[in-house]
Amino acid sequence: MAIMAKMFSTFRCKLPSIHHRSHASSFRMCYHTTATTRRSGNYEPPTWDYSYIQSLTTNNYTAERFVTRRDELKERVKNMLKNEEMGEVEKMEMIDELQRLGCSYHFEEEIMAALMDIYMKKKKNSNGCRSEEKGLYATALGFRVLRQNGFNISQDVFDGFMDGKRSGFNANLCEDTKGLLNLYESSFLSMEGETSLELARDFSAKHLKHSLKLPLHWRMPRLEARGFIDSYDKGKTTSNAILLELAKLDFNIVQAVHLEDLRFVSRWWKNSYITERLPFVRDRVVENFFWTVGSNPNPKYVNCRRTLAKLNCLICTVDDIYDVYGTLDELQLFTDTIERWDDATKVEHLPDYMRLCYLALNNFVNEVAYDIHKEHGIFILHHLRKSWADICKSYLQEAKWYHSGYTPTYQEYIENAWISISCPVILVHAFAFVNNPAEDAAALHCLTDYHQIIRLSSMILRLANDKGTSPDEMKRGDVPKAIQCYMGEAKASVNDARGFIDLEMNDIWKKMNKVLLEGGSPFSGTFIEVAMNIARMAQCMYQHGDGHGIKNLETQTRIQTLLFEPIPLINNII
Repeated sequence: MAIMAKMFSTFRCKLPSIHHRSHASSFRMCYHTTATTRRSGNYEPPTWDYSYIQSLTTNNYTAERFVTRRDELKERVKNMLKNEEMGEVEKMEMIDELQRLGCSYHFEEEIMAALMDIYMKKKKNSNGCRSEEKGLYATALGFRVLRQNGFNISQDVFDGFMDGKRSGFNANLCEDTKGLLNLYESSFLSMEGETSLELARDFSAKHLKHSLKLPLHWRMPRLEARGFIDSYDKGKTTSNAILLELAKLDFNIVQAVHLEDLRFVSRWWKNSYITERLPFVRDRVVENFFWTVGSNPNPKYVNCRRTLAKLNCLICTVDDIYDVYGTLDELQLFTDTIERWDDATKVEHLPDYMRLCYLALNNFVNEVAYDIHKEHGIFILHHLRKSWADICKSYLQEAKWYHSGYTPTYQEYIENAWISISCPVILVHAFAFVNNPAEDAAALHCLTDYHQIIRLSSMILRLANDKGTSPDEMKRGDVPKAIQCYMGEAKASVNDARGFIDLEMNDIWKKMNKVLLEGGSPFSGTFIEVAMNIARMAQCMYQHGDGHGIKNLETQTRIQTLLFEPIPLINNII
């Protein structure tokens, strides 16, 4: 271990004058006097600055009396889940509510045992009680809960609700609002070729009498939990009251963990001096941390969240260098340097602003690799560096397209853009925190080749990003995005192009569902969930435009609610 520590210490580079503000000021003057014309993203200052973040004291919900009360409630819920006298529908409802309330992670074993029992009974009785005898609500609820937890239950359970020709659903179902809503939500767990579920979506969407929001399967789990807690006012029974109190307590306790993570990352970001020395980059430490809460809110994954939040900050920095500030010659030089990490001669030829970025990035990557080696005894520096080389090459390709005025075809663009969106580099770094890399040689190999789940999650992130950000980026001046590439190639209108993107995302979700349901992946279930959550997070962050780079009221409100506002408790715990 001492030898490995010495090896890693040789990789760590010293940031020039990083702790001296006077040097930072002179640095700024030095690179701004250049005659080179630079673009600007015109990014506004952060909504939540360093002083505000550090002034927030962790809420007192980590106090012993709250944790003790939560643990008491957890035991009561575990006993409820083990209750063999509880009916199948009632147990399904309880599992669904626990998951939507955001506290099901406490009961993973009990939930999987209950679902396995229900699943095996369904398989055994597949030729017994017909689904239509149970009703649409019970059938659709069971289908949805089983599928979203990885059980590949057949779409054939809906056959009895269809007309004789199986060309559509029976019209007499149109008044069953609860059944229709669960049928609609079930349809988003479909795989390619499941025509019954496609019919289910069309039928239920047509007959539901209220506006349809983003489907449950596509929503950010933590945001869904906050909203569902607020609307969970039907709890007149003892079980609902217990679940509601648990959910509120747990939300506040977990929020305290997240806030401490954010304060840690905020200090790291401040001490990097990147935004002071490179004022053209987005200062979005809260938004960058918000992504990690969306992808993995489980409080036990502290190191994962903190590492990925740092990573997101560095990705934004490098992205802004390629998209906004760097000249094409400088970008080529930076890309060459990233491809040859240990060639000191390359670093010496970088402009000052790029050298600062490179050294900060190099230190971060080496520290992550060292920490993983220390914990797991495995050397993954090559994988981390390769992921950064790949994303920088994709950034460079986009810069070349922009500077040459070239509009790629949709396929040309997508083949490069699923890497430039940064999801592959994020998932490569996340891997060791949610898998045991020492036991997963096959998974490590799949990291290098970017397994299908990585590619699919990246595609959703790319397309959602393009839908949300392309209007502002086109005004600023940027490479054409997916919408513009499709418009140019297909001679389509903006609305038609956006409709095409929606269809593309729907098809990609079907492929992700297949990975979840058919198994065979070398990755842990947690890693697959993180990958799917990044796709969900993308549809949250870009639902109302660019919620990351541009100040967006809807997204800012979501962040404020999830990170900084505990849920009021009606009954104070003494």
